Amino acid sequence: MTRLQATYDIESPVGIQRAAEVMAGEQSTGTFSRLASETDALRDKSAARIEAVTITGSADHPALPCRLSGVTYEQGRVTISWPMDNFGPSLTNILATIAGNLFELAELSAIRLVGLDVPEALAQACPGPQYGISGTRALMGVDSGPMIGTIVKPSVGLSASQTAALVSDLAAAGIDFVKDDELQGNGPACPFEDRTRQVMQAIDTAAQKDGRKVMYAFNITDEIDAMRRNLDLLDSLGATCAMVSLHSIGLAGLRAVRDHSPLPIHAHRNGWGLLSRSPHIGIAFPVMQKMWRLAGADHLHVNGLANKFTETDAVVTEAARAVQAPLNDTVPHRALPVFSSGQTAWQVGPTMELLGNDDFLFCAGGGIMSHPDGPAAGITSLRQAAAAQKEGVRVEEYAKEHPELATALVTFKSAVTRS
Repeated sequence: MTRLQATYDIESPVGIQRAAEVMAGEQSTGTFSRLASETDALRDKSAARIEAVTITGSADHPALPCRLSGVTYEQGRVTISWPMDNFGPSLTNILATIAGNLFELAELSAIRLVGLDVPEALAQACPGPQYGISGTRALMGVDSGPMIGTIVKPSVGLSASQTAALVSDLAAAGIDFVKDDELQGNGPACPFEDRTRQVMQAIDTAAQKDGRKVMYAFNITDEIDAMRRNLDLLDSLGATCAMVSLHSIGLAGLRAVRDHSPLPIHAHRNGWGLLSRSPHIGIAFPVMQKMWRLAGADHLHVNGLANKFTETDAVVTEAARAVQAPLNDTVPHRALPVFSSGQTAWQVGPTMELLGNDDFLFCAGGGIMSHPDGPAAGITSLRQAAAAQKEGVRVEEYAKEHPELATALVTFKSAVTRS
């Protein structure tokens, strides 16, 4: 495959075939009328091409407000391709092509970008994850089993010294990974440099005692020059992870971080619902995660099973599998899926089962911090749940001889069954 190919679910008052023609023209050589300079030769070289059109149904009213009206609103799936010469390996311009003015077209009463096929030339030209799954395991010192992590809570309000004290306790409890909350950046109450220096001192002190260095994802999200300075500080202090908010910094910001970073990039998708929540407009996660991986994300959040948000377990499963899947046959660019959002010992086994492996980061906030016997017991309960799954034993049965797990299952039962 030499062309970039995108697939959309659409609805149209003018018919799916006509809508597809408008989409292809709008996002390549065409405009609302034929131009004299739009020669046949130019179109052959640069025009988008309709690869497939499938009619799936119809409705008697539009899914979204639409300036054009029809007797019926035809629904279907269309696939459109573009020659790489239109944009080269520029992810920002590719996004403008596959997800630009299409969403405003009057000929569409619904449009959702649901698939993206990446040609080898594009995958080869982009850096992709620098560490991915294996590199992250090596830095954490976790050879097998789910990597266990948590989030600093409360999200904001702790000082730099209070954050460091919490990290010290978590390191002593045996955590693999800790991250800043996405709301904690570089505010006056907890400046980035102060937090970084004090947290790293706590991590280094703990490492001298037990020989394991906790990975901490510091939220470097900021202007590009500031993010570069933040990365330089992290590197000088021996930190092993940097976190960014993808929605805030965009693809250009992510690529700038990847080009400068000696550390794994923990990519947080906060704000994702804006692009994905409606079934009638937006972008499906399996598409956008490819763009983020191409730009260099090592870790990608995928929500979690029985989560506190709106996504179903099926959507979460699709997202996690997509992050681990190779981009194409020759360039894997696999990344580490990060499960979070109301996660407890109950979800560990099902997460391993749905992926068919344990190559994921399992972040639990309350599932660790709110364990009645303390954070160490919370962490142990998660590892015991993973052991039960690996041995093929029901988690309730395994808990009979593992008190930390037994307490966790009782404590967090209502949280998992609330839906």
